[in-house]
Amino acid sequence: MSEIGEIVDSLEIRFQKFLKRMEDLQEVNRILSMKLEESERFISNQNQEIKAIKANFDSIKITNSLLGSDEYKRDTKLKINSLIREIDYCIAQLSD
Repeated sequence: MSEIGEIVDSLEIRFQKFLKRMEDLQEVNRILSMKLEESERFISNQNQEIKAIKANFDSIKITNSLLGSDEYKRDTKLKINSLIREIDYCIAQLSD
């Protein structure tokens, strides 16, 4: 009978170790999940800033070309032509 008691005690000790390990891993998982969420928010904010900076840069390029800079004239002409086509399309839709 004492062998069964020793086996049961051994199993209880192993089970307690297992539960402790599982709790530790759950805590690590929770911490990592929080860090992941924080990183995702940071990346999202960075992407928004990049989009805003790109839009600002495009505006600056157009402004420079309108002020006489030859560097971005082609891009500005293309943008103006695109806007004119959109306006023409809208006018055509309204006249129908």
